[in-house]
Amino acid sequence: MIKESMQQEELTILNIYAPNTGAPRFIKQVLRDLQRDLDSHTIIVGDFNTPLSILDRSMRQKINEDIQDLNSVLDQADLIDIYRTLHPKSTEYTFFSAPHHTNSKIDYIIGSKTLLSKCKGMEIITNSLSDHSAIKLELRIKKLTQNDTTTWKLNNLLLNDY
Repeated sequence: MIKESMQQEELTILNIYAPNTGAPRFIKQVLRDLQRDLDSHTIIVGDFNTPLSILDRSMRQKINEDIQDLNSVLDQADLIDIYRTLHPKSTEYTFFSAPHHTNSKIDYIIGSKTLLSKCKGMEIITNSLSDHSAIKLELRIKKLTQNDTTTWKLNNLLLNDY
């Protein structure tokens, strides 16, 4: 989790990499554990290893009870799948399973409904070097003054503290 202020706007970015089995329960537990840190400035990104809607699978399988429970927890926390909200009928995917010959969207950018007004654009970027595609989110930020810059880069040394 990174808490940062960019252009005088608070932003919390939480990255989740869920295990291949039991992903919905794992994510629900992470959300419960971090509930006090989640607010309207929080963006949750990562590999959830589970599709959240029927449109997120090329095989259109039903959503099981664990995923329904996870969606309920997200809804109660006022969190939404930003991509799905901006692209309600899209059948673009972020993951290809070679053994099963199926596509799914298991990588997400989740945020509060109030954050949606700051979204400038969002797209899935196909990656030929990996079985996962990237998701790009562009946010509107306050206008820059002459001395400000638009580039922000994570100082990787900060991660060594944990």
